[in-house]
Amino acid sequence: MSASVTRRTVLAGGAGAAIGLALPGPAAHAAKGHHLTSVSFTLDATTLDGGEQVTSVTLDTRRLGPIDPAGLHPDTFTVHARATSPIPIAPGDLIFSEYDLDRTVTAARLDRHGNIVLDLSHGEGQLGGGTLGYILSKGRNVRLDLVYTITQNTPLLRRHGPPVTITGFVQGRLSNPEVDAFSHHVSGSGMKYRLYSPKRSPGRGRRPLILWLHGAGEGASLPDGYYDNETTLRANRGALGFATPQAQRIFAGAYVVAPQSTSYWMEDGPRFAPLIRDIVDDLVRREHVDPDRIHVVGCSNGGYMSLKMTVAYPDLFAASVPICGVVEPLGGEGPPLVTDAELAAIDTPTWLVTSRDDDTVPPETNTVHAHDLIPGSLITLYDHVVWNGYQFPGHFSWIYVARNDPSVDGTHLWQWMSRRHR
Repeated sequence: MSASVTRRTVLAGGAGAAIGLALPGPAAHAAKGHHLTSVSFTLDATTLDGGEQVTSVTLDTRRLGPIDPAGLHPDTFTVHARATSPIPIAPGDLIFSEYDLDRTVTAARLDRHGNIVLDLSHGEGQLGGGTLGYILSKGRNVRLDLVYTITQNTPLLRRHGPPVTITGFVQGRLSNPEVDAFSHHVSGSGMKYRLYSPKRSPGRGRRPLILWLHGAGEGASLPDGYYDNETTLRANRGALGFATPQAQRIFAGAYVVAPQSTSYWMEDGPRFAPLIRDIVDDLVRREHVDPDRIHVVGCSNGGYMSLKMTVAYPDLFAASVPICGVVEPLGGEGPPLVTDAELAAIDTPTWLVTSRDDDTVPPETNTVHAHDLIPGSLITLYDHVVWNGYQFPGHFSWIYVARNDPSVDGTHLWQWMSRRHR
C-alpha cells in the first residue's frame, strides 16, 4: 500500500496526518491495537546548470533498526512523481515541465544515519525530475507542486529481527543544501531577496559582496500573487556558484545577495535601481560588508540591470559582469535600453560574457556593442554553451560564469573580480 500527500498538506496537517507503518507480523496485529507509525521522506534536490532537479529521496528509516544493505535493490521501491503548477494556467496557455510518471530508481543505499536513500535517474535535459515549470505567456518560472508516491515492493531485511514492510509514507520538505544556505529576507520596499553569509573568522575584517541579478524568467508574477523568493536560486547556478567553496576561497569569504524583481528588471530599470541600492546599503550597514568590494553580476535581463546599476551608481561597484545583457530593445523597435552615451561613460571595470549562437539576445548588437563602447572593458565570446558534454541553448552563457570558466591572458573571471577594489 502507498500513501502520498502534498507538501502543503504536510505543513498544514503535520506528521500526525500520516497513515503509518505496519511492523512485521500477521495483519491481525493491527486489529489487536498495535500502534501504526509513519515513515516520512525528504526530496533531495540539486541545482544543475540547467535548473534544479530532485536527484534522490531519503526515507527516515533509522528507527527501524539496522537495515541489511544486502537486501536493498533498485526495485525494492517504486517512486512515482507528479508535478503541477501552483497557480492556474489559463485556457490555451502552456506550462513546460509538468509531469506525472514513475521516476527510475538507479540505486537503493543507506546513508550514514541508517536512512534509506533512493537515487533517481537525472541529468541535463532529462524530463520528469525538475522542480520548476515555465509559463509561456508570463515568461516566468514557478516552483511546481510536487507529489511523490512511494511503494515498497519487497520486505526490508534487518540485521536484528524479522523483515519489515512499510505501508505508509509521508512526504516532507524539498532539501537543497546549496539553496538552503541562503537566508530569506524582504527589504523595506517589499523586494524579496536571498542572502548567503560567509563563515566569520576572527581578524578577517569586512568581506566582499556579490550582487546577483537574475534573468526575466525568475521574476515575480504579481497579478497572480506569485512572488516566491525561490526561483532565483533554483533556475540556474548563477548565485550559487559564488557561494561554492571554490569561490569562497578565491574571494576569501564573500556575501552573495540575490534580489527578486517584482516583475522583470527591463520593465522599469530606473525604478528598480534605487530599490536594489537600498538592499546593498542595508547589508553594508548591518553586515560585515566592505563597501569598496561590491560586485554586480547579472544574466540576460539581469545583464541589462547590471549595466543600468553601473550607469546609475558609477562609484558603487568594484566590478561589473553583464552576461548576455540586453542593450537594444528585443525586436529592434524603440529607443536603446542603455544608450551609447551611457555605455561610453561607464568607468566601472567591466567584463562582458556571451555566446555567438545566442538567439534570444543577439550578441553583436548587445554585448559586443557594449564592449566596443565601455572604456577598458573585457569580453569573453563563446561559440556555443557546452558544459560536461551537454550543449545548452546559446543564451545560457551564465553557466560559464557560474563555473569560473571565462579567462583573459590566463586570469579567470573570479580571480579578476576578487582583485578589484573601488
